[in-house]
Amino acid sequence: MPERVIFHIDVNSAFLSWEAVDRLRHGETVDLRLIPSAVGGDIESRHGVILAKSIPAKKYKVTTGEPVVDALKKCPNLVLVKPRHGLYQEMSAAFIRILNQYTDRIEQFSVDEAFMDMTGTGRLFGAPVEAANRIKDQIKKELGFTVNVGISSCKLLAKMASDFEKPDKVHTLFPEEMEKKMWPLPVGDLFFAGKAATKRLNEIGIRTIGDLANADRDMITRVLKKQGDVLWRYANGLDDSKVEPIRPDAKGYSNSTTISFDVTDAKTAKEILRDLTDHVCQRLRRDDVKVESVSVQFRFNNLTRASHQGALPTATNITQEIYAMVCKLFDEKWDGTPIRLLGVATTKVSKEDCGRQMKLFDDTDYEKLERLDKAMDSIRNRFGFNAVMRASAMGEEETERKK
Repeated sequence: MPERVIFHIDVNSAFLSWEAVDRLRHGETVDLRLIPSAVGGDIESRHGVILAKSIPAKKYKVTTGEPVVDALKKCPNLVLVKPRHGLYQEMSAAFIRILNQYTDRIEQFSVDEAFMDMTGTGRLFGAPVEAANRIKDQIKKELGFTVNVGISSCKLLAKMASDFEKPDKVHTLFPEEMEKKMWPLPVGDLFFAGKAATKRLNEIGIRTIGDLANADRDMITRVLKKQGDVLWRYANGLDDSKVEPIRPDAKGYSNSTTISFDVTDAKTAKEILRDLTDHVCQRLRRDDVKVESVSVQFRFNNLTRASHQGALPTATNITQEIYAMVCKLFDEKWDGTPIRLLGVATTKVSKEDCGRQMKLFDDTDYEKLERLDKAMDSIRNRFGFNAVMRASAMGEEETERKK
């Protein structure tokens, strides 16, 4: 069998680049990518965090994930723009459509990243570096933004390669290149090496990725438990995970979203799951069907994935009822590993109304919930999905504004 050829495509400063491209198309003359600028937060109140920054902003030490107020202290002339997630989803979809011209073996890792299995495509698109440059240049020409492409024989090393010098670059990192290109890097640059793990490794004298690769595996595992073993493997370029496209479920209704940042708290994850559930349930009611089974799907930032399924007490299409099960499944399955994709899927679809099995101590007014869902569906069908929000979401936003 031929050696695998895996690409990791990473959009350079995705949200900022997409904002710049869209604004230039609509007549603006200043390119946000060429001035100190950033996407993020509530500009008026200066709350929230930086989601993306330009290269000029990086020179002021502005970092992704830091509070907007701190970024403005570092760079008072920082141009801030509000995030437009609808635009980013459109740009992401256009980006993936170009990748699909080269292979159907694509795994979208986040809204601005994807893995491609390019094994066996040499006759069509040339050698790996030639093909990568072709993809990179096509995206720049047709969509107006730049990407980095990392090339290797596994997903891990391809992702590491795409993080080398930016922007608009192609880099290789095959196993035989690790000693020269990867091992001299600080151990904190290794994929999945968080701040806490990096600090602990530094404390025991491990400063570079090469130090970790050549350390005793059992010792590293004793120090960092399961994560230590994963990091030791990654430092040695050991990764056999496949590029796994997510296929649509033809027997049910589902919705998923890739996320541009690591989700590390349950509150944020459940806000995302609530929106996904809301969309799925609206489609169920549109088609006048109910479901008896729900699952929550995860893809984590360590390249692994998981799902957890549960049976509903009775067939339903009520948002609140299905969302309660989604939250229960999430709490049972999530172990705290940072999340890059969340999905909600429903199965065992039926048009038959078999009635509801009432429970002795259940005083929920299901008819009222059904009327509420129908009223919200009617408003959203006329004025758009965001025209009306559920009270829980509004309450959370109001709480955030008061902080």
